[in-house]
Amino acid sequence: MKKEDSSKAHRTLEELRRQISEHDRLYYKLSQPTISDQEYDKLKREMEALQVELDPLGLFSKGNDELGESARESTPLVGDDRLEEFESRRHMLPMLSLDNTYDEAEFLEFDARLRRIFGADSLPYVVEPKIDGVAVSLTYENGLLRSAVTRGNGVEGDVITQNIQHIEALPRSIDFPNLPSLIEIRGEIYMSHSEFLRINETREKSSLALYANPRNLASGTVKLLDPKEAMERKLEIVLYGLGGCVPEDHFESLTSFHQDLEKWGMPVVEFFKRVDSAKDAWSAILELDELRHGYEYPTDGAVVKLDSFAMQKQAGHTAKSPRWAIAYKFESERQETLLEDIVVQVGRTGAVTPVACLRPVQLAGTIVSRASLHNSDEIARKDIRIGDSVIVEKAGEIIPQVLEVVLAKRSESSEAYVFPRDCPKCNRDLIRLDSEAAWRCPNPSCPEQIKGRLEYFASRGCMDIENLGEAVVDQLVERGLARSICDLYLLTFEQAMQLDGFAEKSAENLIAALADSKKREFWRVLCGLGIKHVGSSASKDLASRFGSLSALMEATVEDLSSVDGVGSIMAQSIRDFFSDDETLEMINQLMRLGVRCEQAAQTSDSSLLAGKTFVLTGTLESMNRDQATLRIESHGGRVSGSVSKKTDYLLAGIGGGSKLKKAEDLGVEVLSESAFLDLLDQA
Repeated sequence: MKKEDSSKAHRTLEELRRQISEHDRLYYKLSQPTISDQEYDKLKREMEALQVELDPLGLFSKGNDELGESARESTPLVGDDRLEEFESRRHMLPMLSLDNTYDEAEFLEFDARLRRIFGADSLPYVVEPKIDGVAVSLTYENGLLRSAVTRGNGVEGDVITQNIQHIEALPRSIDFPNLPSLIEIRGEIYMSHSEFLRINETREKSSLALYANPRNLASGTVKLLDPKEAMERKLEIVLYGLGGCVPEDHFESLTSFHQDLEKWGMPVVEFFKRVDSAKDAWSAILELDELRHGYEYPTDGAVVKLDSFAMQKQAGHTAKSPRWAIAYKFESERQETLLEDIVVQVGRTGAVTPVACLRPVQLAGTIVSRASLHNSDEIARKDIRIGDSVIVEKAGEIIPQVLEVVLAKRSESSEAYVFPRDCPKCNRDLIRLDSEAAWRCPNPSCPEQIKGRLEYFASRGCMDIENLGEAVVDQLVERGLARSICDLYLLTFEQAMQLDGFAEKSAENLIAALADSKKREFWRVLCGLGIKHVGSSASKDLASRFGSLSALMEATVEDLSSVDGVGSIMAQSIRDFFSDDETLEMINQLMRLGVRCEQAAQTSDSSLLAGKTFVLTGTLESMNRDQATLRIESHGGRVSGSVSKKTDYLLAGIGGGSKLKKAEDLGVEVLSESAFLDLLDQA
């Protein structure tokens, strides 16, 4: 290679290292990746190919790099997720990353290399899902859970034991004979699809920026400094790998290890298949690609490993990856479509969110016509313009997002999108705080903010007011009949009759529904107030602890922080909310109007289900999940999001899916809807 070309190649290599290092920082440290896994892997492969081209004999890695030692250290072999605020702890054995492939031929070459090592015609493998979460290592000593540690730099990671204590499915102790005296169990912490959607729905109602995908949210949650805040978000865990073990030869294979995990009551992967050849492994990969869409955890590939631990040890590993395992990454489903328009929505807190209006396209089983563009910075970074052909995918297979613009199809007359500087609803100048990415309308009297607050108050998760949907709220605000939640309870029959589409009966029903809502549980009223960071779970805890709005308004930050599930940020938000004079006047008026602002005394409820844990799955016919949850809680039971050995009942509707199978595997009693109702009749 000519000296000039060599210098250029070295500069390119240095730039690739810089880019990869920055993407590692965004992914591991901040949980805010800006490129897809495929794009990241492409950069890594380009860097590795260039390193081989410049240094075919491997001298590069031995210290002869003309770029110097600092350049070599700029790209760690394993991404580092450690933070200074956490205690670090060394793994018993290195926790390495897996080599990735998107190609069947590369997978078969992986098999061929191993067969050459062992001189075999075929090899026994295990195929399991690659879960898109946060890698963790759990250490059990004499059957007791001692620590949970992140991957870190592969050698040592951050201790996050406190932030996973609330994961129900994770045993704190193992009480079985013939246990290893010391064992390191590897797994993945994840955010379930349902919990991810719940959190984003809550944030959307609060006009907060949506989380991009479950992996980022899970990663951010395990690194929260306040365990109470982590508890508010329901994390899950699945276990699949063996690290260190004393004695070292306690397990012969992954299959026997997996069987013991199941016996010990550990949460394990739903798809675990032992095969005897690469051909069978490939069939299992294709099967998993079909099944994974029904799993509660996000999956982005399949992992193939040698089953025998002795063979794994013989195969060895490189500095960054085991030679005995490979991850086949599934391609994210993407579609090209036309971005027809960009509209901005104003939420109840004033946050202005841009939304892409797309030509409808089928994506991952659903028709997609809209996608969040998150904020003005995201539009500028991707240079998204009205009229562009764009590539759309579902982030974490849940939320549609515009991945990139097809620049080759961009019209010459296209113009850069200019984010509005005034509110599209009230024309007030938008503001942007230094600490936020979102632009906000500062006018609390903005009609869209009022609509958002009223819709949230009336929603099923709050006051559950029938006949008060978006269309009715729009009319009430536009006609000047409702400017606050208090105005809802001042609405007269005559005013209701003025609404489009309303006759005598519908007006009577609306007035009756409003009157009936005054009797709702106190926690629903509290939730409906729309306090930042306070959702239904926290509202229930606060209502139970303080008993009334009057007592809650007097509570200090310290009082609030002592409630399980309430962290310091939430506590300060509550305190700030009740320090506002207009808020206090609104609450006083709600009390005068007869809205329940304190816990009601227990009357007809029973303790029939006291101490019993339920999990819900599928679609119920006579009630929705919120109603089922309320009935369980009213009889002393509690509802969990995941099935474990601690689950007493699975309430299964139509289409039970993976939770039903897991319950059957664990011997958890499964109740049909009719059996559940029969059980309640015993009260």
